[in-house]
Amino acid sequence: MAVHEKSNESSEDYLETILILSERLPVVRSVDIANELGYKKSSISIAMKNLRAKEMIRVTDEGYIYLTDAGKKVAEMVYERHLLISKGLMKLGVPEEIATDDACRIEHVISKESFEAIKELMKRHGIENDRKFEAES
Repeated sequence: MAVHEKSNESSEDYLETILILSERLPVVRSVDIANELGYKKSSISIAMKNLRAKEMIRVTDEGYIYLTDAGKKVAEMVYERHLLISKGLMKLGVPEEIATDDACRIEHVISKESFEAIKELMKRHGIENDRKFEAES
C-alpha cells in the first residue's frame, strides 16, 4: 500500500472517530480521540495538526475539535460504509468482531461504484443501514 493511501486511511479513521465521539460527548478533545483509539496523545496532536492544515477540522482555543463541512462529509461517508459493510457481513454469518475489523479495512478501499452496488443489493434484500447520510454531490 502506498504511503499516501495509508495517510488517507489514517485521516479517514480520525475523522470517523471525531464524528462518533461528537455524538456521544458534549465536546471532543485530543485526549478523547487518544482514549478511543488507544493511541498516544502526541500521535493525535500530529494528526490533528495535519487535519487542521487540510481544513477538515477546526480546533478552538480551549482544544475542542469540530469537523468542518468537508471533514464531516468524509467522516459520514466512511462511517456509512463501515456500518453497512459490517452489518452485511454479520447478516452473512460473520462474527461481529471479525465483520467490524474487516469493515474497517474495506471502508477505505472500496470504490464509490462498488459500495453503491452493495448498498442497492442489501436494500433489495431488506438489509438497510440504520444510519443514512445524504451525499452532497
